[in-house]
Amino acid sequence: MAPTTPTAPAAPTTAPTKTQPPPRLRALDGLRLVAALAVCGYHYAGRDGDIAHAWGTSPRTLFPSLSGAFSYGCLGVQLFFVISGFVICLSGWGRSTRAFAASRASRLMPAYWVAVLLVTAVFALPGVTAHHPVSPSDLLTNLTMLQSPVGAHRVLGVCWTLWAELRFYLLFALCVLWRGATRRRVLLFCVLWTAAAVLADGGHAALLDEVVMPQYAPFFIGGVGLYLVHRFGHDATAWSVVAVSWLLGQHYAVRDLVAPAHTAVFHHRSQLVVIALVTLAFGAVAAVTLTPLGGIGGRWLTTAGALTYPFYLVHEHLGWVVIGVLARGQRIPAPLVLTVCVAVMLALAWLIHVGVERRSTRWIRRALLGSAPRPASRRFPR
Repeated sequence: MAPTTPTAPAAPTTAPTKTQPPPRLRALDGLRLVAALAVCGYHYAGRDGDIAHAWGTSPRTLFPSLSGAFSYGCLGVQLFFVISGFVICLSGWGRSTRAFAASRASRLMPAYWVAVLLVTAVFALPGVTAHHPVSPSDLLTNLTMLQSPVGAHRVLGVCWTLWAELRFYLLFALCVLWRGATRRRVLLFCVLWTAAAVLADGGHAALLDEVVMPQYAPFFIGGVGLYLVHRFGHDATAWSVVAVSWLLGQHYAVRDLVAPAHTAVFHHRSQLVVIALVTLAFGAVAAVTLTPLGGIGGRWLTTAGALTYPFYLVHEHLGWVVIGVLARGQRIPAPLVLTVCVAVMLALAWLIHVGVERRSTRWIRRALLGSAPRPASRRFPR
């Protein structure tokens, strides 16, 4: 793995030796949980719809001074994508496509399968109203994580972001890892993906748009650019990748999240605030990967990072159920209901991590790799 400070890595030796692994970027783990909590705030109190049904009224009534701030929580997804660009480039460097695929499948699928089955089971209980009940066929399709492209109903509302992640993994594997990651190859990948995304958006090419996803590409690419700075040191070319990605990223975030003044929406987001939050997303990832801030904190940050993915998967729909139970009759103050619900979802995420992920991840990875040699030990946020 590259050092956690922006200096060039030492030249490889001819004979492998045991060395002290570089320190883990613990602050990046914590940043992932911050992004998940931001999205959680949006789902619980930053919009109307199903969550208003769970509360019994609009969150604007319950959180008059905070509901507007919660509506910006959806930008946690963009932060996730910047982090993902950095982490996937880091974790894929030096790996074969087979090892990379096995790592991603073993990391993503166990908790995902549990979340899909758990949400389906809970919404099948008497008295629990599903937001959109799925057929047995759609349920089985959801287990592939490919329900979005084939048009099946989603069990998990957040799984659209996983489809974006899968497309990024595929592009990165085919364009970079297939022949081995090098600085030049990764830079070319960033340039070509940016160009393809801009052309797809400008040319309204539906298929190309689906593949290169112009509205999300700048965030992934920006994270990749930050990893190049992290691995090889400050460089005008790599920083140009980050800068162009930030400029395009704020454009798409404003376009997608700032509604025209004459439309009726839950909250009219400010263009300047959206730009500031996109800038903060890039700046926060840069701060915890390119400065000593990355090593601050204790093991609790590593635990926080481990809980992020299962928490992200289960918090939305199961949170509706918990809020519906606690808010019934409005006897408990709404802020306390919100706090308890987040705590319950974090506890459930911990159970999934300990009971499922820890037990199955290594087994699945070994089963997929078979007799293939194991990659060198790495310490990085998963």
